[in-house]
Amino acid sequence: MTDSNVHIESFARSTDPPIRGWLHSPDPATGDALVLTHGAGGNAQASLLIALAETFSAAGFTVLRCNLPFRQTRPFGPPGPSDAGRDRAGLKHAITAMKEIAPGRIFLGGHSYGGRQSSMLCAEEPKLVAGLLLLSYPLHPPRKPEQQRTQHLPDLRTPTLFVHGTRDPFGSIPELEKALKMIPAKVKLMPVEGAGHDLGFKGKVKQEELPKLILEELTKLLSS
Repeated sequence: MTDSNVHIESFARSTDPPIRGWLHSPDPATGDALVLTHGAGGNAQASLLIALAETFSAAGFTVLRCNLPFRQTRPFGPPGPSDAGRDRAGLKHAITAMKEIAPGRIFLGGHSYGGRQSSMLCAEEPKLVAGLLLLSYPLHPPRKPEQQRTQHLPDLRTPTLFVHGTRDPFGSIPELEKALKMIPAKVKLMPVEGAGHDLGFKGKVKQEELPKLILEELTKLLSS
């Protein structure tokens, strides 16, 4: 389904932690939904998330772009070590809210830190969502390849699409390919040639075709 008319509105729920973000509601809708969240330095207004939300909602997905709890508390700066558990709880609340809105499959996606927390949540609860979209997964801190963030990957049983730039300092394509072998679920790596951690979305610069390609690859992964 394509070319849906989409209504965009602010979205909030007074859960603990609360849900805050923007809801893209298509007409007609497929019944499927996507929860999208941001990285450590960003928020739900990141141009990459907006572009993905526009593309997926035009294809009939109901999309929620949400601010993680740490960002709701602090408008700037990275999350602290104690924020991760609460951020995952916030994502779970967002998924629950979308299940009340959309009767079909629920998908979860996140950029960098948001993707890492999404993957950890899915490793903890394998049947929580139908599929996972990880954008620029932060495999290790820049220039510290020995600090691998892979401990939970053997428990990840959710079909997952990794989208990763070939110039991302948080992990090379070969490093990511090696890490993906730890995952027992169906996975696919989509390299983005020449892109860094921002996947080509920086300031007003955008990779116009990338969101469409991501939607196509995710659809292929789930139908294979």
